[in-house]
Amino acid sequence: MNPTAVETLEGLIHSRRSCRAFRPQQVEHEIVMRLFALAQRSASWCNTQPWQVIVTRGAATERFCAAYSNELKAGSSIPDFPFPDEYQGVYQQRRRECGQRLYESIGIAPGDRMASQQQTMRNFSLFDAPHVAIITSDRALGTYGAVDCGGYVANLLLAAEALGLGAIAQAALASHSSFVRRHFAIDDSRLVVCGVSFGYADPDSPANSFFTRRAPTEDAVQWLDS
Repeated sequence: MNPTAVETLEGLIHSRRSCRAFRPQQVEHEIVMRLFALAQRSASWCNTQPWQVIVTRGAATERFCAAYSNELKAGSSIPDFPFPDEYQGVYQQRRRECGQRLYESIGIAPGDRMASQQQTMRNFSLFDAPHVAIITSDRALGTYGAVDCGGYVANLLLAAEALGLGAIAQAALASHSSFVRRHFAIDDSRLVVCGVSFGYADPDSPANSFFTRRAPTEDAVQWLDS
């Protein structure tokens, strides 16, 4: 065991959070290249590496946000991968707690549906991030291609933390998959998995002031000795 490596990994995992407020400055090209070079080392089934990524900056980010705003006014949401039918039991509890902690941090009162809807819509302006990465998978690889892309996203988020960047994975950006494909001229053989907005976090924003909790390991892992 390498204690230094373990401590570094633990530090990154515990310090990472979903960033919901960004500074406007662009990330230097060399850092962006290093970010995606690190994520490219992600494991995948049979080393298929099914992810393909489109990364925006500058005017391209602004055009995407403006186009998505128009799409929200015009069409219904149809993701390539079905969203959950419903959240039940502990999953609903965790989802609600996450929302409550966010709303408390930014001063949204319980039951204020207008304010909560406005916060939800912040997803589509990327929380003012200067960059977004659109993650797609090969249609023929189905669910397991998406699973591999999930591993890629996890590593991308940790790499962003290591490089001093804020990032947030956003399933919301895949809610209008046909629009995303059309906007970026993505081939129909690709499925839109999610987006990852990234940049330099705004440390003064209350939206970045909280961490979500994790369940105890024993709630997720069953130990068998025989």
